[in-house]
Amino acid sequence: QVQLVESGGGLVQAGDSLRLSCASSTTSSAFRLYTMGWFRQAPGKEREFVAAISWHLGRTYYADSLKGRFTISRDNAKNTVYLQMNSLKPEDTAVYYCAADRITSRIGNNGNWYDYWGQGTQVTVSS
Repeated sequence: QVQLVESGGGLVQAGDSLRLSCASSTTSSAFRLYTMGWFRQAPGKEREFVAAISWHLGRTYYADSLKGRFTISRDNAKNTVYLQMNSLKPEDTAVYYCAADRITSRIGNNGNWYDYWGQGTQVTVSS
């Protein structure tokens, strides 16, 4: 069983930046093959795709509405994926989850593709 642990959330003001981290308990040889994704869920709303990064060449995929403000990256040596969030807005307030897809040949926004999920980290952006 793979465990994913998010960190880095908190309370910030509009315009600030945050970097979220997601550490995996699996081995480096396995982690490096997973497609990793970030999702978020605001109160009363459905879960929303944020970004994903593949194992091969670090190919990335973003929700259209977040391109340019959010950046996903990974450090396979540290079994960690990151989400850099800039110019934060109150509407970015949500619980942010990282997830891992064992199918290495795909990258996408379908939450059903992801096999493992973290417990989430709260991001609150005040106006």
